[in-house]
Amino acid sequence: MNYVQITPTQRDEMLATIGVDSVERLFDPIPEHARFDRVLDIPEGISELEIQRELGGLAAKNRSATGQVCFMGGGAYDHFIPAFIDQLISRGEFLTAYTPYQAEASQGSLQAFFEFQTQVARLTGLDIANSSLYEGSTAAAEGMLMALNHTGRKRVLVAGTVHPHTRQVLKTYISDLPVDIVEVPAGASGVVSAADVEKALDAQTACLVVQSPNVFGLVEDWEGLFAAAKRAPVQGAAPLAIAVFNPISLGMLRTPGECGADVAAGEGQSLGTPLQFGGPYLGLFAAKKEFLRRMPGRLVGQTVDRKGRTGYCLTLQTREQHIRKDKATSNICTNQGLFALRATMYMTAMGPGGLRTVAEQCYHKARYLAGKIAGLKGYSLKHAGGTPGFWNEFVVSCSKPAEEVAARCAAEGVLAGVPLGDARMDRIGGANDLLVAVTEKRTRAEMDRLVSLLAAV
Repeated sequence: MNYVQITPTQRDEMLATIGVDSVERLFDPIPEHARFDRVLDIPEGISELEIQRELGGLAAKNRSATGQVCFMGGGAYDHFIPAFIDQLISRGEFLTAYTPYQAEASQGSLQAFFEFQTQVARLTGLDIANSSLYEGSTAAAEGMLMALNHTGRKRVLVAGTVHPHTRQVLKTYISDLPVDIVEVPAGASGVVSAADVEKALDAQTACLVVQSPNVFGLVEDWEGLFAAAKRAPVQGAAPLAIAVFNPISLGMLRTPGECGADVAAGEGQSLGTPLQFGGPYLGLFAAKKEFLRRMPGRLVGQTVDRKGRTGYCLTLQTREQHIRKDKATSNICTNQGLFALRATMYMTAMGPGGLRTVAEQCYHKARYLAGKIAGLKGYSLKHAGGTPGFWNEFVVSCSKPAEEVAARCAAEGVLAGVPLGDARMDRIGGANDLLVAVTEKRTRAEMDRLVSLLAAV
């Protein structure tokens, strides 16, 4: 798009077309006291060369994760991205400003989304998947709405170990509805117990939402928790079991489908999308076949035309603005097509074996680092000895405020982790709690360097 300023002649033509003789006349409906009547306090214009130097200097102040050693996690992770993804995604066939509404005109895009749906369904161990949502928190919220619609009930159980940002989105979604969200607290071990879930159940329970690995990096007992939820004293359909998952972890952990989940919602950033300042990201959504007609977002189907040729189309469009209006099953308008395509490329390149290798590297490297840190004076693992333990993240209890520890390490080019006592994490931990994440990118030398820095602090 061309953002070059319009000429005076073009401006006058536009004014004449709408029937006013000056720009000032456009603002006549605005009261004088509400107008800005001073000259803007901005510097004079400079040349293109000067602006390039100015912007270059500002950009040089940025300290990205790729230029440092990153042990930060908490929902966004520094994973390896194969170089071919950036090369292919920049092709004109893919790089579009928005998802095309006349989708059938783009058979290539629809085929890619169909492949994406197939991969997500296989990854989660569930029957069907949609062609993506906005991001992980939105996907979890859509799963909650689907459960409310399916059961007709007005009470949602959410594990207190679900990421606080996701819990905030869930509350926002139902803020104008007669629905109650009840959080099931975690025990000292950092995970939720089936006994606490059963205590929280009642006849109005629509679903149970559990994240695993949870916000502390610990693996929850999906199977036990979901089985407990199904024992709710309800009439009619049992509460839905909604699993919030990390797609890379499913390379080695049991899938939501294997653990009894009805719905799986996840953040797909780890599948080939860079950190990029926190978004945009990719929502993953899968469910059992019985919920096909209640699923949110877009669904791509495969068919054949009159000549027997394979074709793809959007199907079961009982959602948002298409045909159902106020009877739509969801108000989600579109999908993250570009990032779904990145994820498709990533999963295709990795394959089941590659994904398992990445997951196992995250697991073993995290245990190596956790063991080293636990051996330092003044540091310990907050949830040491828990069952079944953590996957690639763990909480470190420091002898000093985690903010101070992280700042000292950052000054040396190492992003040590996420302080859990920070307001941005809804203070889900103490002031001295630091969430450390390890991905396949981290080397032994980098982990040993973090250990040395922590010892020095």
